[in-house]
Amino acid sequence: MTGQRSDARRNYQRILAVAEAEVAAHGAEASQEQIARTAGVGSATVRRHFPTRRALLEAVFQERIEGLCERAQRLSATEDGRTALLEWLHSFVLYAVSARGFAHILSYEPPTENPAPSSCGSRIEAAGTPLLQRAIRDKAVAPHVTFHDLLTLSVGIALATEHHQDPDAQAGRLFRLAVEGLSPEQGTAKAPGNAGSSGVSGDDS
Repeated sequence: MTGQRSDARRNYQRILAVAEAEVAAHGAEASQEQIARTAGVGSATVRRHFPTRRALLEAVFQERIEGLCERAQRLSATEDGRTALLEWLHSFVLYAVSARGFAHILSYEPPTENPAPSSCGSRIEAAGTPLLQRAIRDKAVAPHVTFHDLLTLSVGIALATEHHQDPDAQAGRLFRLAVEGLSPEQGTAKAPGNAGSSGVSGDDS
């Protein structure tokens, strides 16, 4: 039994390493059959470890999701609630642009009454919601804004810019536009990515 468990762990790690490379190259549509061939296992073995494409993608992005959650926790100590929220959202948008397939898996997760607590969307929502609630309490964000609104906006920017010649720059521009609104006189000095702002710079990740 011990040998079987060791083999299963090795297969899992080998499949995951191959999947990370395939998803980086092909995004959310990476072939599970190609992953199996490259990993030297059968398709049934891949599906035993990762029953669905979503399960595979969530495993691929596990470490980065944890990083985003940890960053939200660190930013919760930031004195200004608006700055904390916008810096975290900016980091989230830039990661979603750089990691092929990440925005797609989040777009597969519409809000539900009973979301799976371990899903990508649920974990990100749990991390980011306190930042939003604090910004609302500080009257820096309108009270009707929900975390799903912010998630939809961020995923939309990532999906819209992933094939752009310079996706990071374009995503940053759209993010600043969303933050500032259409009026250039409103809040431009505090939008993340603006020169001289108190938020993150345009190349932060």
